[in-house]
Amino acid sequence: MSTTNTNTNSPLGIIAAVWGVGGVILILGSAIVRLTPIAWTTIIGPLEWWHIVFGVVWTIFMAYSEGYRGFQRAFSPRVVARAQWLSRNPSLLHVLLAPLFCMAFFHATRKRLIVSWAITMMVIFFIIGAKLLPDPWRGLVDIGVVVGLTWGLAAILGWCIAGLRGVPLPCPPDVPLES
Repeated sequence: MSTTNTNTNSPLGIIAAVWGVGGVILILGSAIVRLTPIAWTTIIGPLEWWHIVFGVVWTIFMAYSEGYRGFQRAFSPRVVARAQWLSRNPSLLHVLLAPLFCMAFFHATRKRLIVSWAITMMVIFFIIGAKLLPDPWRGLVDIGVVVGLTWGLAAILGWCIAGLRGVPLPCPPDVPLES
């Protein structure tokens, strides 16, 4: 069932948008909360100089690649763009699954679906691999991941504020054309 864009925000649509963005923030926040103790234990533990060099380089890399390029420039504005679209085009399924909708796991263009699911599979494999790393390497990897996820969470909040202020988002919502 497709809906038409009415360019007005219904109360149900506003609830859906808040649930969508809030759910994505909860998912990222949960990962940050789970990984921070591991990362913190590594930071305060004894490290060799090569661990410190790796940790600094990895954290800078993750801040740039995951935080800036992945989240700030692509994922976060798209989450907000899809939430905005959802606020004007709510349907029962989209409202119930709003966080997954905002992350483009369904009701998206074919390209966006492929990219969203492929990145998710890569992240799952990365998580499995990171859990197999011995100390302190796992903690060092987690430091970079926490920085990237925190940047992403902040970017979502920033794009929400920008969107509420009427600033155009740099990403389309990537919904199918018949919508």
